Amino acid sequence: MSIITLTTDYGLKDHFVGALKGKILSEYSEAKIIDISHDIDPFNTVEASYIINASYSSFPKGTVHLIGVDMELNKENKHIVMQWNDHYFIAADNGILSMVSQKIVPQKIVAINIHDRLPTDSADLDVFVKVACHLAKGGLMNIIGKEINSIKQVTDLQAIAAADGNSINGHVIYIDHFGNIVTNISKKYFIEIARGRPYEIELKTKNIKTILPNYSDIASSEKYPIKSYEGQKLALFNEAGFLEIAIFRSNPSTVGSASSLLGLNHRSIIKIVFR
Repeated sequence: MSIITLTTDYGLKDHFVGALKGKILSEYSEAKIIDISHDIDPFNTVEASYIINASYSSFPKGTVHLIGVDMELNKENKHIVMQWNDHYFIAADNGILSMVSQKIVPQKIVAINIHDRLPTDSADLDVFVKVACHLAKGGLMNIIGKEINSIKQVTDLQAIAAADGNSINGHVIYIDHFGNIVTNISKKYFIEIARGRPYEIELKTKNIKTILPNYSDIASSEKYPIKSYEGQKLALFNEAGFLEIAIFRSNPSTVGSASSLLGLNHRSIIKIVFR
């Protein structure tokens, strides 16, 4: 049974997600459909890129990932399929796949060209469904598109070191359910620029001087229970390999979170200074 994952900005109030699943099952009844997220901020390609990058490797090779965020076909954005690390990603060429493809050169990329083979009233979503089911059944990429050599890159996804190498400027690309903020500063890039030097993550409040291995490592003293450390800010590299700033055991709906308490929002600048 082939797996098709869904990542969209449709939300769950409307009929769109259910209709999407119905279209897939009508085309390929044996497909196993897995929801990654339907709560991407509308048209937020950077957030979608992070979510896909953080989740795709949890699935078996051969999985097809359908990404329904800012997917309208227009003069600037083609519809594409990217085969990468033996996974298939279907999306508009709007930069969503640039975070994934930063690590390894894609095995193959095609610009989808089957639009005129579908009924005239078909929507962009119908194209994605057709392609996803074709790939899930083991179909070849060349049947549904013409091979291309590159995809659109989004500079928002890249942290930048200063010319003198003494700082890194990144920014917030995602805020999770707990209000923790995720930056575009990867662990690999941090290690490369830091070269073992002391550092500080500059914040509006007191700076953070240590990136912890785990959340609970904030409880540094044996004299006090872990509960005593609730509400303290910390930094760590999350499972996806990106710098995250959090409030230990925060609750956004009651005591606040890293986003609300530290004044950090989407695209807020995060700077690390090396001493």
